[in-house]
Amino acid sequence: MKKKLISILLVAAMALSLVACGGSKDKDATKKSSSESKKNTNKEVLSLYLASEPQHLDPALNSSVDGGCLAVNTFVGLYTYDKDVKLVPALADGEPEVSEDEKTYTFKLIQSKWSNGDDLTAKDFVYSWNRAIAEETAADYAYLFDIIEKNEDGTLNVTANDDYTLTIQLTSPCTYFLDLLAFPTFSPVHEASVVKADKDTEPGSWAHEAGFVCNGAYTLKEWKHDESMVYVKNDNYYDAENVTMPELHFMLSDDMTATYAAYNSGDLDFIDEVPTDEIAKAKESDEFHVIDTLGTYYVAFNVNSKMFEGKTPEQATKMRKAMSLMIDRQYIVDTVAQTDQKLANSFIPALVSDGNGGKFKKDGYFDAEKTGADNAKEAIKLLEECGYSFEDKGDGTYKISPALTVNYVLNTLDSHQKIAEAMQQDLAVLGIDMKISSEDWNVFLENRKQGNFDVAREGWLLDYDDPINMLEIFTSKSGNNDCQFGKGDKEYAPKNWDKYDELVNSIRVETDPEKRIEMMHEAEDMLMDTWAAVPIYEYNDMYMKKSNVEGDYANLFGMKYFMYTTKK
Repeated sequence: MKKKLISILLVAAMALSLVACGGSKDKDATKKSSSESKKNTNKEVLSLYLASEPQHLDPALNSSVDGGCLAVNTFVGLYTYDKDVKLVPALADGEPEVSEDEKTYTFKLIQSKWSNGDDLTAKDFVYSWNRAIAEETAADYAYLFDIIEKNEDGTLNVTANDDYTLTIQLTSPCTYFLDLLAFPTFSPVHEASVVKADKDTEPGSWAHEAGFVCNGAYTLKEWKHDESMVYVKNDNYYDAENVTMPELHFMLSDDMTATYAAYNSGDLDFIDEVPTDEIAKAKESDEFHVIDTLGTYYVAFNVNSKMFEGKTPEQATKMRKAMSLMIDRQYIVDTVAQTDQKLANSFIPALVSDGNGGKFKKDGYFDAEKTGADNAKEAIKLLEECGYSFEDKGDGTYKISPALTVNYVLNTLDSHQKIAEAMQQDLAVLGIDMKISSEDWNVFLENRKQGNFDVAREGWLLDYDDPINMLEIFTSKSGNNDCQFGKGDKEYAPKNWDKYDELVNSIRVETDPEKRIEMMHEAEDMLMDTWAAVPIYEYNDMYMKKSNVEGDYANLFGMKYFMYTTKK
């Protein structure tokens, strides 16, 4: 899932390796100060910071972590994560009946209701999942349903046998299928509400204002766009009797300094971002925490960008590789990120499992510790092979000819800006002029999706613990394929990307575990050979939480749950 804009929609904690926040794997490396900031003692309200104005609250259309966090608190599917951050049945009445060939799943559903009191039945899942794959919905995550067999008319082979029995036919055995069922995209939506609101408007309009029908722990009561959101407990939630936090108040802003001030003054209970210049001091507090997640911060090159015009696909690749070699990743982690992130030398991070009981990662694709100015000679050689020449200026920098300008876009946030400025200085060593443009979150998302950029900041947190999730985002038809692989017919773009598509499709149906792992390594090799998705570091997440707040939790994929939170 696309990494949160890391702007400001106040949310809560993150958790490491499926342990609740504050667990044994919390990476607080230094002795903290015992001093605490001012607290808000209102036990009925949890005030949160996560990001700025969300693009979508419709679980089928959201593709950001921020929106996902809102979705798991307003919608629930067949499975969810419990207080111990374990995958457990939610609307499913216990474990499913699975056929001998592991391709047919039959679920019994518990009796539950929508927030407006309507019965929620198996038919709601049939409708919602088919809506998610429909072309008119244009869901970025439609490809996640490719694991489910399709009927001759293109609909999913998902059947409501009766009101509370659902049968699903898979194309092949899928070890992570139950994990998918806890992912927001697989949540049901209220058909009558969607049809009524979206009939003459764009998809997702039904959830663009407060008061929409949902089935999760909370309903959205009030939404002051670009300012705040108020969520209240949903009495029709299937586990309402155990929901302990009556209200969630989200602050919407992209001013991190103001948000941090609000936290210190006691107006906010939880923030998951700290201004870059304040991190060193904040780390001294007992309220500051760092936890791991499964994901990669990376730079995306648009393979169809005009900056590669006149080059062969091989030369365009060499240009991207040269620029990647110049990025000083250690400097970025030490001076901007500042929470001991692991330098990334492959797209798939080290903690990701291989789906067969082991870890997926093999040797990296380059030495991430040695990237930066020390690679200038190697980068120059690559660029010379692309038709550029260099004049040594005698001060450790060079003049490139012809001039090369790189337009880099990012969403509004202090840390992204500082990372971009660091890369700007790195490329300036070779005389490359990197222009930096900042865009509002929703504009930024759409421009990346449509390929309206040259180079962009990117991030991906896995949706489930399997390498295929980080490979399938780059298939030609994926709505998350921001690099634009296989889109368009530019002569300088990577060729034959249909082979990558075919490989990913083959991985999805491969039943031999060892062969599947081998195929996924092959796919990552193909991706990394393009140098279009350039990894910088592996994600972890900082957050600050008042000492009187407890009970919030998150899974490895950045989904945060607040319904069982309490305040002392």
